[in-house]
Amino acid sequence: MYHKLQYISQGNTIEKQLYNIHDALDSGCDWIQMRFKNQSVKNCFALAEAVKFLCEEYLANFIVNDNVYLAQQIAADGVHLGLLDTKIEEARAILGNTKIIGATANTFEDIQNHIKNGCDYIGLGPLRFTTTKEQLSPILGFEGYHKILQKLKENDLTIPVYAIGGIIADDINKLIESGIHGIAVSGLITKSHQKAKLIQQLNEKLYANVVI
Repeated sequence: MYHKLQYISQGNTIEKQLYNIHDALDSGCDWIQMRFKNQSVKNCFALAEAVKFLCEEYLANFIVNDNVYLAQQIAADGVHLGLLDTKIEEARAILGNTKIIGATANTFEDIQNHIKNGCDYIGLGPLRFTTTKEQLSPILGFEGYHKILQKLKENDLTIPVYAIGGIIADDINKLIESGIHGIAVSGLITKSHQKAKLIQQLNEKLYANVVI
């Protein structure tokens, strides 16, 4: 089963991205999603190559945001697709069956379609307003998560669902109650001055009721 905590990278330069990713890995994060928007092909490749090396060193999962061909080129563990990105079926045809394909969702219908198209996990959000994303989908709030996850249960649909979008540490218990599998966070980890302590606390909460 997939790790429950995913770090979505931040930084406008290769150096800043690498610093943040290395910091997250060093502090105990074992799933990195590389998100490096509006950059040249050369810069994206250079960063992805370095991140892949780091993730292998730390035995962490490494997925690329949006860029299916880059994920294929550097043999990443998979890709995360936004609502307006490459279709899941196309990504699967390019990457093959062994790679992880995650997809963003904002509604129950989105998740239904993603499951039908062979998606491996869902990034459901946003929980609240976030400055990380330029085109923000309608905000779900805790009630939105509860309703959507309840509907999945009623329709016997199972897929790991990650909460995403403006999450703070105090949200975790409420999100777990709604039935999410994990969380995907960016600013929460990037801005923390005690990353190792934060990641440990997040994992303790996320894995509290898991039987290993």
